[in-house]
Amino acid sequence: MDRLFIFDTTLRDGEQVPGCQLNTIEKIQVAKALETLGVDVIEAGFPISSPGDFNSVVEISKAVTWPTICALTRGVQKDIDVAAEALKYAKNKRIHTGIGTSEFHIRHKFNSTQDEILERAVAAVKHAKKYVEDVEFYCEDAGRTDNVYLARVVEAVIKAGATVVNIPDTTGYCLPWDYGEKIKFLMENVKGVHNAVLSTHCHNDLGMATANTMAGVMNGARQVEVTINGIGERAGNTSLEEIAMILKCHKGLNIDTQINTQKIYSTSRLVSGLMNMPVQPNKAVVGRNAFAHSSGIHQDGVLKNRESYEIMDPNDVGIDQNSIVLTARSGRAALKHRLSVLGVEVENGKLDAIYEEFLKLADKKKDVNDDDVLLLAGKERSEKQRIKLDYLQVTSGVGVKSVASVGLVIAGEKFEAAASGNGPVDAAIKALKQIIKRKMILREFTIQAIDKGSDDMGKVHMQVEHDGSVYYGFGANTDIVAASVEAYINAINKFVK
Repeated sequence: MDRLFIFDTTLRDGEQVPGCQLNTIEKIQVAKALETLGVDVIEAGFPISSPGDFNSVVEISKAVTWPTICALTRGVQKDIDVAAEALKYAKNKRIHTGIGTSEFHIRHKFNSTQDEILERAVAAVKHAKKYVEDVEFYCEDAGRTDNVYLARVVEAVIKAGATVVNIPDTTGYCLPWDYGEKIKFLMENVKGVHNAVLSTHCHNDLGMATANTMAGVMNGARQVEVTINGIGERAGNTSLEEIAMILKCHKGLNIDTQINTQKIYSTSRLVSGLMNMPVQPNKAVVGRNAFAHSSGIHQDGVLKNRESYEIMDPNDVGIDQNSIVLTARSGRAALKHRLSVLGVEVENGKLDAIYEEFLKLADKKKDVNDDDVLLLAGKERSEKQRIKLDYLQVTSGVGVKSVASVGLVIAGEKFEAAASGNGPVDAAIKALKQIIKRKMILREFTIQAIDKGSDDMGKVHMQVEHDGSVYYGFGANTDIVAASVEAYINAINKFVK
C-alpha cells in the first residue's frame, strides 16, 4: 500500500483567515492536537512575517515531538536565515521556500523573466540546504504555469537538493483533470522526479480543492497540503478530514495515511472554537448535518441498516452516536465528558467555573449543543481581558427610542454610561464609546444565523477600526444585543492596553 504524507498548514495558511489569529499558547494546543491526529508535517508559520510568528515556530518546535515542523519563507536569503533560526529546537525540521512561476507572477509580480526566476529558485534551495536536509520548494501559482516551464523548474530544484516539490493551485483555478494531467506530466517528464516527493496544495475558490487534490494523488503526488475544516485564504484549502476519509472509504486505491480518523471530530471542534470560525452545518465529514437524516425514507433506511445512507461510520471520525444530551440536570461529569469529546481538557478548578456558566445557560435553553459548550469553555479566556462587561440594560421597541445603560469594569475599576440610538445595538455601542474615549469605527457586523430555535446562542463577529488598524471581535450570548456588546469589547481589548 502506498503511503501518502499529510502536510497540515492550519497554523500558517489557515491562520491567514481574517479574525482567526491565534496566540502562541493556542497554536501549541492545535499543534499537539495535530500530532495526536497523526499528521506528518506541521507548517507552524512564516517566521519572518512577525515576531509573534517567529516565537510560535520556536515554541511549537519545543512542544511537538515526532511530526516534522516546517517554516515558510519566500525565496529570499534573509527569510531562509530567519526560518532556520526559528527551527533550531525542532526534532525534525523542514524549510519551505519558493517563488511564483506563472506568467502572472513572473511578469507582473516580479517584473522578471523565466530564466531569472529559475536561477532564484535554485539559489533559494541551495541556501536552505545549508541549514536543513529536508527542503520543500513551492512553485507558486503552478496551477496557471505552463507545464513545460514548470517541469524545468521542478527538475532544477530537485537537482539543487529539494526533497519535496509543491505544485500549488494557488488561485483555485484548475479543473481536476487539468491538475491531474499537470502532475502526470511532471512525473513523466522531469528527470530525477523520483528523488523527491511531489506535493499538492489546492485552494477552493471554485469548490474543487478536494477533487483537484485527489486528481493529483491519483497521478503520483504523495504529499497533500491541507487544513482542518478546510480553512485558509479566501475560500479556503483542501480539507484534511475529506482526504483522510476518502482514502478510508476507498480502500481499493491502496493509498494510506497515518491519520487517526477517530480524532478528526475533536480536532475540528478545537480549531473551530479557538479560531471563532463556525463549521458550516453541511460541511462534509465534520458538519453538524453530516450524519443527520431528516427524510422519513432516509431515517427508515438508516434504522434498518446504517449503510443504506451512510458511507462512513460516525464513530470512525470520532462522533459518538449515543451522545450525551446536556441539560440543566446534567452534572459536572457529563460536561467534562462532552468537553473531552470536543478536544478540550480542563482542570477541576476551571471546570467548576465553566459548570456555573453552563447551568445559567441550561436554564435558558432546552438543551445545550456542542457550539454552546465550546463557547462556555472559551469564556474563561475572556476573563483575562482588561475590559469586561459588568452589566447591560436595554430598552427598545416599535415607535420608541432605544436606550442602553452599560457598565464596564476596566482594570478593576467600574464605569457606567447611558446613550440612545437607532436600535439597541447602536445605543449600547454609543454608551460604550462614552466610556472608552477612543476613535473607533465599526467596519463589519456579522450575526451567525440562529437555526435551532429562539433560545439558541447568538454569535457575533465584528471588525473595529482604530488608528488605521482593524481589530476582530467575537461574542456569544442567548441575547443578541449582549453578544454584540461582548464582540465590540473583545475587539477593544486587542488595542487598549
